Formats: sequence, structure tokens, C-alpha cells
Amino acid sequence: MPLVPNDVRVRIARFDDRVDAAFDRVRGNRLADRVFYGASELGDFSLVWFILGALRGVRSERDWRAAMRVGVGLAVESALVNGVIKSFFRRRRPRTEGFIHALPLRRPRTSSFPSGHATSAFSAAALLSEDDALWPLYYAIAVVVATSRVYVKMHHASDVVAGAVLGAAMGRAARKAFPLAPAPAVTPVSESDVPGRG
Repeated sequence: MPLVPNDVRVRIARFDDRVDAAFDRVRGNRLADRVFYGASELGDFSLVWFILGALRGVRSERDWRAAMRVGVGLAVESALVNGVIKSFFRRRRPRTEGFIHALPLRRPRTSSFPSGHATSAFSAAALLSEDDALWPLYYAIAVVVATSRVYVKMHHASDVVAGAVLGAAMGRAARKAFPLAPAPAVTPVSESDVPGRG
């Protein structure tokens, strides 16, 4: 990470080492392996977010527009993060000598910083959560997907933190730039307006 001062890099490395050591205590647990490896796979190419966007889109025309916005937003996010931002850092991914992945995973060739999974997760969660009662679920899934990248040793913890912050900011910016149409107002009906009443 040549753009980062050396003293900052040292502090980041210490943070990453502490988080990685904490994950070592739970790595190898069958349930944790299934959850985090599965989440990491579903986060590849934003698959889980396209699925959730499609599920929201079938509810109404307005929700379909929200789903389309997620798709476009993720395309822009991927182009910016993977095509532009990562090229400025070229950080190496975590060392895996002596570490055996519990399940097979695709290993990206791009820079480790920032985490694309975390960026897309929080960007999608910010977009999907607008005017949706399921917003806690979207953010919970985003946390699991982002955290999974540290668990499976594809990213340093600082990659994930930076990706989450960047993704949330990008999602919020997209919401302001491309707002959804106002939700249709629900007009109360009085008893006198109901046929056969009043």
C-alpha cells in the first residue's frame, strides 16, 4: 500500500493481525465453515445481491425500479472498485502458508484493498434498504458476507472495514443521485364511503 504512510501501515498491520488471530479461534468449526464459505461464494460477482434485488422487484412496479437501481449501482461500483480504486493500492492478499481452505474458493487476482465483497455488500444493502421493512436483513447479510472474507483469508480485516465504509457511502450517494419515486399514499376510507354502509 504505497500511498499509506509507513507508521499508519504498521498500525493497520497490527490491527489485521489481532483480528486474524481472533478468527483463528473459530476457524475449522463445521458450522462456521459452512456459513462463511457459503457467504463468500454467494458474494462472488454480487450473486446474493442480484437475487435479493430480483425478489424485491417482484413485489411492485416501484420495487422493480428499486431492483433495477441495485443492478446498475453494483455494475458501477464494480467498475470503480475493481477497475480504478484497487489499481492505486495493489495490496497483497493474506498469506496462507500452512492454511488449508475447508472448502474450495475462487482466489481473485486483484488487489486485496479494498474488499470488493464488502464494498458491493454495503452498497447493495444501502440501496435495497430504502423504504423496505427488511432493511435489517440486508445489512445483516452484508455483515456476514464482508466478515466471511477475513474468515476465509481472502482479505485483511482493514480491507473489509474500508470496503464496508466505501460501499455504504457509494450506496447512499446513489440513493441521492437516483431517488425512488415517492411511495403511493394510502387514502383512508370512511364507513360512509363503503357500499351498503352509512
